[in-house]
Amino acid sequence: MIQKLADKIRQTHAPVCIGLDPMLDYIPEHILKKAFDDFGETLLGAAEAVWQYNRAIIDAVYDLIPSVKPQIAMYEQFGIEGLKVFQKTIDYCHEKGLLVIGDIKRGDIGSTSAAYAAGHLGKVKIGSKAFAGFGEDFATVNPYLGTDGVKPFLDVCKEEKKGIFILVKTSNPSSGEFQDRLIDGRPLYEWVGEKVNEWGSGCMGDNYSYVGAVVGATYPEMGKTLRKIMPKSFILVPGYGAQGGKGSDLAHFFNDDGLGAVVNSSRGIIAAYKQEKYQKFGSENFAEASRAAAKDMIEDIDKALQAAK
Repeated sequence: MIQKLADKIRQTHAPVCIGLDPMLDYIPEHILKKAFDDFGETLLGAAEAVWQYNRAIIDAVYDLIPSVKPQIAMYEQFGIEGLKVFQKTIDYCHEKGLLVIGDIKRGDIGSTSAAYAAGHLGKVKIGSKAFAGFGEDFATVNPYLGTDGVKPFLDVCKEEKKGIFILVKTSNPSSGEFQDRLIDGRPLYEWVGEKVNEWGSGCMGDNYSYVGAVVGATYPEMGKTLRKIMPKSFILVPGYGAQGGKGSDLAHFFNDDGLGAVVNSSRGIIAAYKQEKYQKFGSENFAEASRAAAKDMIEDIDKALQAAK
């Protein structure tokens, strides 16, 4: 799957991932009204609004980009109805040829971690048969519990040829409270990066490992260091756009082959119609605003990479 991601990035010339992280206040009023008219102001009504919103955005951008990243919490907040939409969104993205990074940030031990890995990336055995659960192509993993929490995902990645992105240096402002702490003179995120490199060395595709890393665009100098520590890992780069990351921050996240990173933007794309730059589209044409924002993001990153050559 990591090779498929690399190939799709080459085909689209877009090392981009759009975060499908819907909140109700992102969704235009006309979509909310119809969903609530049909299903009431209920969990089902909210989930239906999310689904219609997602589908319109996917239809508008699928030909531009290689991948999407639905954040499961945005669906879990609506209970079972939300999780149904999470599944529908994954399936629809696959129909459109998009790779799906399940932003689940799971991390536990033993059978619990194995169950998470099976449910999101692998298969669960039921009698004589085996079934995929959610069926994402990649998943995000929290490494805080160490190898015990990561190994079940590694096993599934090898079996299913899928991938994971391990949290190394996250984009949020308080990430440094733990991740920047010095251990034997080096920050914790460097130690985690070395473990990612180690885990990945036993789980290789053609040129890149199935084991990637999450490193925020908001910390470009740390990204430069981590790129050297994890030369064979793809880096999932959140924090572009709404969190302050910009194209000029990103060159060091990539390798000389122009690959090695995929940059995520969530509300900067899916709620683009709320930004002054894209207000001309109006809420009725929110999906067209998302398409325009995606094109601008691709152009911004391409300019930065060209300037760095």
